[in-house]
Amino acid sequence: MRSERLKRGIETLPHRALLRAAGLKDEDFSKPFIGVADSYSDIVPGHVHLRKLAGEVKRGIRDADGVAFEWGVPGVCDGIAMHVEMRLSLPSREHIAENIEIMMLSHSLDGWVGVTNCDKITPGMLMAAGRLNVPAIMLTGGPMKAGKTSKGKCDLISGFEAVGAAMSGKKLTGKELREIECMSCPGPGSCAGLFTANTMACLTETLGLSLPGCAATLAVSPQKMKQAYETGRRIVELVKNDIKPRDIVTRNSFYNAVVADMAIGGSTNTVLHLPAIAREYGIRLPIELFDEVSRKTPNICNLRPNGPYYMEDLDAAGGMPAVLSRLKKLLKHAGTVSGRPIEQIAEAAKVLDGEVIRPLDRPFRREGGIAILRGNLARSAVVKQAAVQESMMRHTGPAKVFSSEDSLLKALENKKIKEGDVIVLNFMGLKGAPGMPEMLTPTSAIMGAGYKRVALITDGRFSGGTRGPCIGHVEPEAFEGGAISAVRDGDVIEIDIPARKLNVKLSGAEIKKRMKSARPPERDMSPLLAKIREGK
Repeated sequence: MRSERLKRGIETLPHRALLRAAGLKDEDFSKPFIGVADSYSDIVPGHVHLRKLAGEVKRGIRDADGVAFEWGVPGVCDGIAMHVEMRLSLPSREHIAENIEIMMLSHSLDGWVGVTNCDKITPGMLMAAGRLNVPAIMLTGGPMKAGKTSKGKCDLISGFEAVGAAMSGKKLTGKELREIECMSCPGPGSCAGLFTANTMACLTETLGLSLPGCAATLAVSPQKMKQAYETGRRIVELVKNDIKPRDIVTRNSFYNAVVADMAIGGSTNTVLHLPAIAREYGIRLPIELFDEVSRKTPNICNLRPNGPYYMEDLDAAGGMPAVLSRLKKLLKHAGTVSGRPIEQIAEAAKVLDGEVIRPLDRPFRREGGIAILRGNLARSAVVKQAAVQESMMRHTGPAKVFSSEDSLLKALENKKIKEGDVIVLNFMGLKGAPGMPEMLTPTSAIMGAGYKRVALITDGRFSGGTRGPCIGHVEPEAFEGGAISAVRDGDVIEIDIPARKLNVKLSGAEIKKRMKSARPPERDMSPLLAKIREGK
């Protein structure tokens, strides 16, 4: 074990003295040293309960004859950050991976548990697991319960869309607005729909790095505490048997994760996160794979924001094991931290609600949740096709171009956007924004305002809560010379999702001419954002 270098020999006497000062006894120096990377904070709703879960993880570690060492991992609440400074959220993913690398290697720990939830924290921890390749297991903190108002169930996106409705002039009473504010997020957990946080929890389970059933179990469920305890016990077993993440997670594991992603209709952010995680395992996950798998994997779940169901409904229907049971003919052999292969978990599971998790021959959509578009406007772009109405799967319309969310929101408020328009929000990519922020505020404003035939294209990205004909991740981004920088007001844009096409009706020569004169807008930047723009 890695910690042996600290436990024996005269040269590490002072190191042991420091560990004794932290509370270790003689008997502890014969036990595995286990890290608990806890992303608890009292500002992020998805994390406010994680201290209790971490306590159960540590109890499980101790009962399995290990020594637990806990430290804090930062986390951004995207929903809170979105209004003022959203650009630091995606870069926090790498910061989280580095946090764990620093703590694990500096203290010679034998294994670790990631106590995690929310959008960038879980991907950052999964990256660290592959990078370090010491025994690891994840405990995702669980979804929030759906909120309830006098008009029925709701969630955070209900709040964002209420703002859009009010801004567009729709009459919402103060009582209605306050009810949504006070009731849409009723307690701990990651937001109640299949947004990025819960999508990544589902894919963590599919990758085999959390215990079966972990992803959908509600944050407030007693079962979540049991999962925490069992996770603590299991990491000690993984350490004693020297089972590392790269022994479990293979190319097949990532393939299975993409299959599950397409089947459940997950967040478009998975197209950013899964390849980044795969790289840490020495595996290339090309964007083409997402489209290839989507074309042959039916969309069998219809959770918010795509449909009417919530994570609590998925949990009641059997959770991810039940989803995997539907997909068992599409899955490839892969291991899991439980010690059981993924296909065995799928075989043993049962679907408890055939409408929440439909069979493959009666899907909500024939294809999977995500499509990859290409054309003279983008080498590649991503759309959650499961959240697009059939009437907007093909659309042609004039461009309305913006380079900031604020200018777009003002245009919406002043009713400058008309039905049929294609909004282009450029210079919002990793270097252009910089930081590649989510566009949930404008997309929710569009939905809340009641537009039926307005599309949005951006080189930024979207929240997992985004719905509608919203096309993001346009590559190359405007700042790096992408064609999206050449679009002007009135240019005609053609969107054809079934054919995977995204084009602007301009000649190649005209696009090149305009790109030469395109200039990025001035941006206020923190020191970290300046480093990102400079590629440091």
